[in-house]
Amino acid sequence: MKLSRVIEYIGSPLAGIDPTLLDSEVGSFVIDSRDSGPNGVFFALSQPEYKENGFNGEFEDSTVYVDAAFERGAVAAVVRPDRFEEYRKELSKFEGRLIFVDDSIAALQRIAHRVYLDWGRKVVAITGSAGKTTAKELTAHLLSSGGEKVLRNIKNYNNGLGHPLTVLKLVADNAYDIAVLEMGMSTPLHEIERLCRITPPDIAVVLNVLPVHIEHLGTIERIAEAKAEIVRGMKDGGTAVLNADDVRVADMAAFSKGSVITYGVRGTADVSAENIVFVGFGNTTFDLNIRGDKRSVEFPLDGTHNIMNALAASAAAYAAGMDIDAISSALSTVEAPPQRGVLMRFNEGFTVVNDSYNSNPDALLSMVRTLISGSPTDSRKIVVAGEMLELGPDSEDIHADTGRKLGVESIDMLLGVRGMAKSLVSGAIEAGIKDARFCEDSAAAGDLLAEQIRPGDVVLVKGSRGVRTEIVIDKLVERFTLLVK
Repeated sequence: MKLSRVIEYIGSPLAGIDPTLLDSEVGSFVIDSRDSGPNGVFFALSQPEYKENGFNGEFEDSTVYVDAAFERGAVAAVVRPDRFEEYRKELSKFEGRLIFVDDSIAALQRIAHRVYLDWGRKVVAITGSAGKTTAKELTAHLLSSGGEKVLRNIKNYNNGLGHPLTVLKLVADNAYDIAVLEMGMSTPLHEIERLCRITPPDIAVVLNVLPVHIEHLGTIERIAEAKAEIVRGMKDGGTAVLNADDVRVADMAAFSKGSVITYGVRGTADVSAENIVFVGFGNTTFDLNIRGDKRSVEFPLDGTHNIMNALAASAAAYAAGMDIDAISSALSTVEAPPQRGVLMRFNEGFTVVNDSYNSNPDALLSMVRTLISGSPTDSRKIVVAGEMLELGPDSEDIHADTGRKLGVESIDMLLGVRGMAKSLVSGAIEAGIKDARFCEDSAAAGDLLAEQIRPGDVVLVKGSRGVRTEIVIDKLVERFTLLVK
């Protein structure tokens, strides 16, 4: 893409740009100067843009890194006029290479939308309070197994910056057949609506509505309204894929601009799992039922929540044109994404399930019950449960209630990690668990677990991203020998 086209798509005037640069080929778009390279465009972001575009917190003004971006080979940089005036002394020498806009984030999103329009193929968009990344990876795996070249966002690229950066990969390679994009939100500033304006979904998937980010949204009803933006923002004639087991999600069918496919395990749904049998860690079997057509599946991920993710992915793949034979076959070959139910066996004779990426009450309880049902009866079952974040003003009560539910399960030891996990431990003790302890942070929990663990133990490690319970895993790997699969 030529720089002149980039400037056109951004919506900035050509005047002032060095005319010898207009035919330069642009191959990448970055917001971190360290990622700059030859023929790249650097977007300098500042606090006003972050605030205007729904990002919480204080952010560094990256206008100071324009010089560094050019040193690394950038062909141009996108800058706000007021930031240029503040840094005129440093930036005046680059004036012919600067693209001036009122909002650099909005400019990034505008060019991403135009690139998407030029590409013009199907988008599967996925949102929900929990499970988005796993469902995205499962959907991408199914579609890839069916022969599609799939564009998907990496890491946590599911917001107003990561989403357009993902779409802009199409500039370097527009041969993707379909995009599977996870859409996140954490504020009442219509983040999902904005993402849908960049890439209106052909298939809009809603996983669940849970009390996550409730401190910013206020009520679970407002969370549901925010998640429903993905259905309201879908293309005319598209397909909404909705969780029939979550009444708030099921009610979003009223907003669909096309057809609806439901999925679930508890009631009537278009896509369902029947005869679920947990054989052991990494081996669950069930019958996949798509509108009355059934196939047996051997599923390598654990927990009911992951079966729900698999059903959501199956429904999305079905909506995209895959048949049940291809879907059921591909489900048998999935792998757990990093830190999401990864089974780790140690030479010293104990087993750890690393589910450190994130946590919420439903997923924690689901994994604990999986741990218990899949462990040898004579093994000690140990749960390391990190604080669950973004649960709002009722967080203490939610932790205590979850602890009470854990306390009646057959857990031999519970380690609660950080903050509100103290209430989790108290609730578990109240419910009758005999060995429940609180640790101030993940490092302390890892040290304690390393001292207590013994051959035959089966351990679940789960916590919200900010608690970094992967440190517990690191402590074990430092001290013991991990068996390579």
